[in-house]
Amino acid sequence: MREAGPELVTLHLWRVPRLAVPAAVLRMAVDRRAVRGAAGVRFAKLLGTGDGGSFRARDADPRTWGLLASWADRASALAFERSAVAARWRRLAEETWRVELRPLWSRGRWSGQEPFGRPAGGRAGGPVAAVTRARLRPSRVRSFWRAVPPVSADLRAQPGLRFAVGIGEAPVGLQGTFSVWDSAAALRGFAYAGAAHSAVIERTVPERWYAEELFARFAVEAADGTVDGRDPLA
Repeated sequence: MREAGPELVTLHLWRVPRLAVPAAVLRMAVDRRAVRGAAGVRFAKLLGTGDGGSFRARDADPRTWGLLASWADRASALAFERSAVAARWRRLAEETWRVELRPLWSRGRWSGQEPFGRPAGGRAGGPVAAVTRARLRPSRVRSFWRAVPPVSADLRAQPGLRFAVGIGEAPVGLQGTFSVWDSAAALRGFAYAGAAHSAVIERTVPERWYAEELFARFAVEAADGTVDGRDPLA
């Protein structure tokens, strides 16, 4: 039997001024317990970001930080926006973007958990988002790095892509992506028809890159704020 997913998943992105980078790094360390202990939170990860070009430390963007969280109900997610943690990040940031997501499908685990439950599926009437995340086997990191650049280039050139960012709990070994697409068809076109991505999928099992992996798909329900001066959903 499938387990119902959380009512709502949110992603926050906070871009901070260059002089505020040390304060953001500190917040990443000290806010973890408060975020995980927030009322109604089922799963939460404070994240670093990057361009995802190779998933190496050199891709990291020290000015942009994120929070991905699953919520038991919408009221809890809204209450978090009034919390001291959220207020501190808003004061620190010069630009913010928050997107609300409804889980449609999820396979795999993240830190041993199923963060988005086992949603029964469904259709999205508009844009869709995807989250991928993997914990790399240390012995396979270099092999994985060599395979990433063609996939990243293919992703950026893919029709229907509105936004993509690399996400991770650490600069090396714990990596993923968050992307927003015009439609489910556009996402499927990249995932299963893109030559570079299809080749990587075929290599995943024999190469044994991942000790843990997850892929999830969401309906994008609402968003507020901007990324690099624009709303990816506009």
